[in-house]
Amino acid sequence: MPELIRCNYELHAVSILEIFNHVITHSTALYEYQPRTLSFMQQWFEAKRLGHFPVIGLEQDGKLLAFASYGSFRPYPAYKYSVEHSIYVHPEQRGQGLGKRLLQALIQEAEAQNYHLLIAGIDAQNAASIALHASLGFLHAGTIQQAGFKFERWLDLAFYQLILTTPLQATEG
Repeated sequence: MPELIRCNYELHAVSILEIFNHVITHSTALYEYQPRTLSFMQQWFEAKRLGHFPVIGLEQDGKLLAFASYGSFRPYPAYKYSVEHSIYVHPEQRGQGLGKRLLQALIQEAEAQNYHLLIAGIDAQNAASIALHASLGFLHAGTIQQAGFKFERWLDLAFYQLILTTPLQATEG
């Protein structure tokens, strides 16, 4: 059984980069055109560290099978209780329940950090990701039509949300 781990740049950047770049070049799960670089990964991990955002993974026999994280939804103070998350599974590991394990772990992390809302931006054609989120109580919050253009077609971006019971007391400060 894969082990839930905390990812870091030194041990996991290359594996995460491989997963990111496969997604970029072969799917619409990321609305990007160009593969990412190790330099990008350095900045990405630093942003996660500075924001106190988790990067969690599932590892087996020293191989990273999948990873997930979240970050700020919008850069304005009133959004401080909302985070947008992402989950990526190595192409050879899909369909084994790894995404669900990671999403459950992200929910626990968000509650522990006193966030109130988890948001997923999902390509509207990604039935597997939509089903995963729905299975854990996420509700469809709306779809932005033709939000992206990739692989010579327009892409619709669906938003799903899960309202958490945290924080126990919200403040504006």
